[in-house]
This record gives sequence, structure tokens and C-alpha cells, in this order.
Amino acid sequence: MKNTFLMFADYNRWANRKVYETVATLSEEEQNRNLGAFFPTPMATLNHILVADRIWMKRLTGQGEAPKALDEILFTDFDGLREARQAQDEILIDYIEKLDETALDGDFSFTPLVSPEPITQKLGPTLSHVFNHQTHHRGQVHMMLTMLGKPSLALDLVYFLRGEEGRKFMM
Repeated sequence: MKNTFLMFADYNRWANRKVYETVATLSEEEQNRNLGAFFPTPMATLNHILVADRIWMKRLTGQGEAPKALDEILFTDFDGLREARQAQDEILIDYIEKLDETALDGDFSFTPLVSPEPITQKLGPTLSHVFNHQTHHRGQVHMMLTMLGKPSLALDLVYFLRGEEGRKFMM
């Protein structure tokens, strides 16, 4: 199971890099244009993904910043957001690398932002959610990029696995 989470962590970094490379080609106005998504702009959605990752990493490790609201805007400048995203991806990879199979099968407890009642669940499915959450919102950014006239990005896991960075998981 650990190798699967290492794959998802590497894939996550790869997909984030591709999305950020394309968002970087947008004007500041386009990056902040309300396109009707749940987090309405590309910048707001990318900020949300980072917010959620920081909340989860604080829960998982007890370290780092934990925003208090899911719609918090951590960065209004794209370059600052991209730099923080890259650092967060490395933190997540480092965390996964240090886990063992016993930890992945063990219990994990946390208190949600929206409820004072603690939740206990297995760590493995929790990490699955962390990666799935990013994929979900990256898909929204992808759609916003398409709405802004950018070519469709090939973000499927299979493209990562067939590429240089992902091949190691296929051997």
C-alpha cells in the first residue's frame, strides 16, 4: 500500500506542476476571473487545494500552518502560490516516504473544521481522500483553463505512469 501512496504523491506533484505551468500563461485578470466554479476563480481554487493540504498535514503531523477556513486566500500573487504549492508537494512526499504499512493500516483521529466531534478512521483511506480531493479540484481548474481557451491538459494518472517520472511505479 505504501508504494501506491508514493505513486499518488509523485503523480500529485507532476499534475500540479502541469496545471501551474498552464495557469502561469494566463493574465492576472484571467487567473482571478469568476468562472462560476465552487471556488469561483483559478486562483481561489488553487488556494483552496493548498489550504486543504495544509489542514490535512497539520492533522497528520501536528506541524505547519492550518488555515481556519476552506475558502481562505493564502496568496493573491501567483508566484507565491506556486512556490508554496511546490513546497507543500515535497512535504507530502516526505511524509509518505516516512510511513510504514502498519501506520497506513492504523487509526487516525482528527477534529473537522465544521464540527467539534472528533473522527477516527484508518490512515490509508484518509490519505486516499487527500489525493482524491486534489484531483477533484485540479479538474475544476482544468475546466476553467479550457473555458479560457487553453488546450486540454493530459492529467490522467496513466500519462504520468507512462512518462519518465512515473515509470518507476510500473516496474
